[in-house]
Amino acid sequence: MPITPKNKHYSYKVVWSRTAENDLLKIVEYIAQDSPGNALKVLKKIKKQVSELYYFPEKYRIIPELYSQGITLYREVIVKPWRVVYKGTDNKVYVLSVLDSRQNIEDILLRRYTKNIL
Repeated sequence: MPITPKNKHYSYKVVWSRTAENDLLKIVEYIAQDSPGNALKVLKKIKKQVSELYYFPEKYRIIPELYSQGITLYREVIVKPWRVVYKGTDNKVYVLSVLDSRQNIEDILLRRYTKNIL
């Protein structure tokens, strides 16, 4: 089912899953070990990109690794080098994971998808 705004002032509710929050926390904590200031910049950058989902959740691409497996429910926001995985409904966007694109994303996504904890 497409997730399109009903009018130009419509906004979606963006909900962060516990998994996504933990992913983001781990990223920020890791960066903060060397540079607390840089960790804050990364946090703000990711949050800013994700904030676009309030109005345009279909703006970003379907995850290619899942699409190749016939799974089309999940999209991603790219905030290099991270990939923010989300799924939209009629009025909500669920942020499911924040992954480092330098890792084997296909294995991580398929493992999480099959466990239903994306």
